[in-house]
Amino acid sequence: MDALQKNNVRITGNTDSPQTLVFGHGFGTDQTAWRFITDTFRSDYRIVTYDNVGAGGTNPNLYNHSRYARLNTYADDLVALSEALNIRRAIFIGHSVSGMVGLLASRKNPALFAKHVFLNASPRYLNDEDDNYVGGFTQQVLNDLFAAMANNYYAWVSGFAPVVMGNPEKPQLVEEFARTLSALRPDIALAVAKAIFESDHRNDLSGFDKETLIIQSSNDVAVPVAVGDYLNHHLPNSKLQVIESSGHFPHISAPADVAKNIRSFI
Repeated sequence: MDALQKNNVRITGNTDSPQTLVFGHGFGTDQTAWRFITDTFRSDYRIVTYDNVGAGGTNPNLYNHSRYARLNTYADDLVALSEALNIRRAIFIGHSVSGMVGLLASRKNPALFAKHVFLNASPRYLNDEDDNYVGGFTQQVLNDLFAAMANNYYAWVSGFAPVVMGNPEKPQLVEEFARTLSALRPDIALAVAKAIFESDHRNDLSGFDKETLIIQSSNDVAVPVAVGDYLNHHLPNSKLQVIESSGHFPHISAPADVAKNIRSFI
């Protein structure tokens, strides 16, 4: 299948612009999560959004449990769609898991992206006591999360969405996240969650010298500020910007702050 069709790629904005912004979404959402950010860049940049296989407008039958157990497969998809679009020296903005997916893709083909933005991204979500690493989750918490997803997925969604979205004063945001989570096929959602939360890409940070902006929410139950500090310490050409924002989705809950920092960086 054509790479652009496979990942439900959409090209918008100023298609005559020499500069391209590529946006990668996180778990439980799809490319529509970027709409508040992309609107501010439409006049100046060519904008590429896409859905990870298994999410959004992609064909769920394309999801292969064995292949997509590794984030490198998502990176292969990103490389394929970027090469199909003849992308060179673009700026990749990746939320959550897509931060690492973008890094892996950039390592596979360094010509694709000149700069990276990591938005509440993490190289490892699981704590590592032996290395004094704080990722945000213990193994028991993850085991309980996976069990709850397997037992009654939609009940799990109703409890997970408000905790991770935060911003209880904006219930419409929780409803939106619950809707996109519920749109995932439950077996795919569980497999994707395991692939993300059990991944460890700390070693892939070494020597990654692309100019990188790390945008981190000040209060995120999924990715604590300590993770942003870790990324900033281990990436040789990075800058950390902590924004006053609650929840794991600042591009949805605080889009003006996120867009302002991205624009300043690029």
